[in-house]
Amino acid sequence: MAAIVTGLIPILRTAVDSTTSYKGRTMWFGLLCIRLVTIFLAQGPWRSLNDDFYCNSSSQFCIRACFNMHFDSSIVMAWHFLFILLVLSVLLMELFSSHLRYSFQKKKGREMASQSEQEDVEGDPTMTVGGRMVIDLHKSKSSVVVYLLTVMVRIAVEVFFVHVLLFWVLPKLNEQSYVCFAQSFQGCSQQQCVVRGVAEKKMSVHGLLFISVLVIITSSVFCLYSIGHYLCNG
Repeated sequence: MAAIVTGLIPILRTAVDSTTSYKGRTMWFGLLCIRLVTIFLAQGPWRSLNDDFYCNSSSQFCIRACFNMHFDSSIVMAWHFLFILLVLSVLLMELFSSHLRYSFQKKKGREMASQSEQEDVEGDPTMTVGGRMVIDLHKSKSSVVVYLLTVMVRIAVEVFFVHVLLFWVLPKLNEQSYVCFAQSFQGCSQQQCVVRGVAEKKMSVHGLLFISVLVIITSSVFCLYSIGHYLCNG
């Protein structure tokens, strides 16, 4: 994971410094970086979950069988998969802005070739600020719709992430002990198990919850602002 974080830093910096921009672009990449660092820190207590599972049994087979019964899904991999969905939601807007820039540059080139003087292309939602092309969402309703779609996808992913943390991960940690009955596994007697380091694992989940709620609130406010500013006043 450390290698992933190190490798993504120049990629994210290059993306933020690219020649095409739009409203809130730096903020979305900043939230992605915060999410990435949070997952990197939060997954630390979960790396040793398999070794932190203790049972009143000497049989390693019975201990592993009981562990697989209670922790039957990969928690950290679910976090990583949801982060990938967040990256895809940002990438969707990046691809759209790149396509928009290419299309209107091509259209403007044809207009300049057929006219003696340079004129603004009708319906061009882009403008140049300090040598950098910026998408003016006031000029294109379709751009606003795509932009709102990516924000709503981001909110949906974060809401699902909160659901996973609250109703999937935390209930497993709130159990005082994990009991496996003899009839569940052949050759194993009834055993009672506990997980070491529950406080650290809960703290990591609470950290992820805080960041998710922060992103949901920020995205929701930004979504309402965009609807009121670009659609209602457009």
